[in-house]
Amino acid sequence: MAFFSTDALNPGVRKREVFGWAMFDFANSGYTTVVITAVFAAYFVGAVAGGAEWATFVWTLALSISHLIVMFTIPAMGAWADRHAAKKRLLMLTTLGCVLATAALSLVGPGAVVLGVLLIIVSNVFFAWGESLIAAFLPELAKPEAMGRVSGWGWSLGYVGGMLALGLSLGYVLWAQAQGQKAEQFVPVTMWITAAVFLVAALFTLGLLRERARPAVGASGVSGWRESLRQLHQTFLQARRYRDFMWLLACVAAYQGGVAVAITLAAIYAEQVIGFVQQETMILIFVLNIAAALGAFAFGYWQDRLGHKLALGITLVGWVATCIIAAVTTTKGGFWYAAAIAGVCMGASQSSGRAMAGMLAPPAQLAEFFGLWTFATRVASIIGPLSYGAITWMTGGNQRLAIGFTAVLFLIGMALLLPVNMQRGRAAALEGQVPAT
Repeated sequence: MAFFSTDALNPGVRKREVFGWAMFDFANSGYTTVVITAVFAAYFVGAVAGGAEWATFVWTLALSISHLIVMFTIPAMGAWADRHAAKKRLLMLTTLGCVLATAALSLVGPGAVVLGVLLIIVSNVFFAWGESLIAAFLPELAKPEAMGRVSGWGWSLGYVGGMLALGLSLGYVLWAQAQGQKAEQFVPVTMWITAAVFLVAALFTLGLLRERARPAVGASGVSGWRESLRQLHQTFLQARRYRDFMWLLACVAAYQGGVAVAITLAAIYAEQVIGFVQQETMILIFVLNIAAALGAFAFGYWQDRLGHKLALGITLVGWVATCIIAAVTTTKGGFWYAAAIAGVCMGASQSSGRAMAGMLAPPAQLAEFFGLWTFATRVASIIGPLSYGAITWMTGGNQRLAIGFTAVLFLIGMALLLPVNMQRGRAAALEGQVPAT
């Protein structure tokens, strides 16, 4: 528990509660690492879809549909959670949904494209809902001046969880391959491993994390949903008061599109363009997670010292360099350089964005504003991978051109970051902390 320093926490917050909160990052990272990045993505394109030219596009389309569902549900869900003090209850339900859907991916074999698409959509929707809900607890736990480092604790521990799930999966894959098994035999088992790690680790979160919010007056039933939607509408109408938060959302919608490409397509690019085999890809992603954990942890402290805006800007420069190197390199060694930079920037940029959102969100509307933050990340997760898949399809499989285009998303993110004023935005958040009724 010495890992978590009490001087970073709000009064009344115990270290074990922060550990429970961070353990959810540990729990759900296995899903993104094994399912979305390292194993199932390449398995879907190469085995389930038989390596068809349209396979990468269908994969990105399935993810985009899940992001659309999240976009049109999470802001209202967040507003409802605030009014009913139900963040933790909803977190429990979304966790169970993602665990069950991940385990069900073990049923997807060669040719089962429709089943694979449906289960990816369902699992990713539950994952995104949970990701938004857990983020909304951050400002309740951390002091404003320590938001970056506490967010970094969670992200860095999350990558450790991703490495655990991937390491267990890699160990099983190597054993299975030594037994002469094929991908359709050992990949389903990795889905069970990932689901089990998610469930066990999330029990710490559900057991230790407290719901500090109190239900709003008259928050119940259908009328509660109406009031939640009305409050969400008011927030959009008052967007000018929160213009720095809105600029941040626009920035996130751009740069997270590039991050989403790295998460969802790294394994596909490594295997189909650079020539990695599956176990090499899993080792690559494992090392990338080590770099990401170090980046999230270190940048969490640097972010509080350098300033949130500057820290995020530095990571975006690193992402541009990553895309350029990946687009031009023709060797596995060259791609390892790109992956190392991406790893550091991935942890840092995602931790920085979450901390900035926590600083700019009104304390009484945390789940709602983090719902808007999740809305922006889902927009990004559609724009990035779907544009990558479309470019690849339209150019007859030219993924180098697609990864080169991804650098543009990070450049746009840098431009949209410039107008953000953290001091002005924090003042606006504190002034507007009492929601309209």
